Amino acid sequence: MRNKFDEQLRQLSEELMIMADMIEGAIQKAVKAFLNQDAEAARVIMNGDALVDQEQKKIENICFQLLIQQQPVARDLRMITAAMKMVTDMERIGDQAADISELTVMMAGAPYRVDIDNLKRMAAETMTMLISAIEAFVEKDMDKARRVINHDDVVDDLFVAVKTELIEVMKNYPADEEQAADLLMVNKYLERVGDHAVNIAEWVIFSLNDTPTEQPS
Repeated sequence: MRNKFDEQLRQLSEELMIMADMIEGAIQKAVKAFLNQDAEAARVIMNGDALVDQEQKKIENICFQLLIQQQPVARDLRMITAAMKMVTDMERIGDQAADISELTVMMAGAPYRVDIDNLKRMAAETMTMLISAIEAFVEKDMDKARRVINHDDVVDDLFVAVKTELIEVMKNYPADEEQAADLLMVNKYLERVGDHAVNIAEWVIFSLNDTPTEQPS
C-alpha cells in the first residue's frame, strides 16, 4: 500500500511541475504579446487557458485519492495540502495570463501612446518572482522561497508607481484615457501574479518545514 502511495506522491510532484511549466510559459507569452501588441499570439494564450484548468482538475483528483486511500503521515499531509493550495494559485496565474491577453487584443488597434517603461519593469520583476517561486518548489529550496516573498516589496512599489503615472495620464490627457485605463488593468493583473507567486513560495516553505507553526493564509 505504501509503495502505491509513494508512487502517487511522485506523480503528484510531476503533475505540479507540468502545471508550473504551463503557467510560467503562459504568463511569459502573455507579457511578450502585450509588449509587442501581438493580437494573434494573445488569442492563442486565451484559448490555451482551458488546458491549465484541466491540469488543475487532474492534480486535485490525485490529491483526493491520496487523502482517502490511507492516512498520510504529517510530512505527506503537508505536501498534499500545499499542492492543493499551490494549484489554485497556479490556475489563477493562468487566468491572469488570459486576462492580459484579452486586453492585448483590445489595445492592438493603436500603438501605445502612454509611457510603459515602468510597466515593462513591473512585468520583468513579476516574472522573476514567479520563476523563482517555481524553482523553489522544484528544487525544494526554502531560502529561494523566502527571497521570493521578500521581493514582493519591489513589485508593490512598481505597482504604485505605474498606477500613479496612469492616473495622471487619465486626468491630463483625455484622448489617452481609455488606453491608460486598460494599462491600469494590466498593471493590476501583474501585481496579482506577484501575489500568487508569494503564495506559492509560502506553501513551498510550509511543505518543507518539519515544524510549521501555522498554515499560510
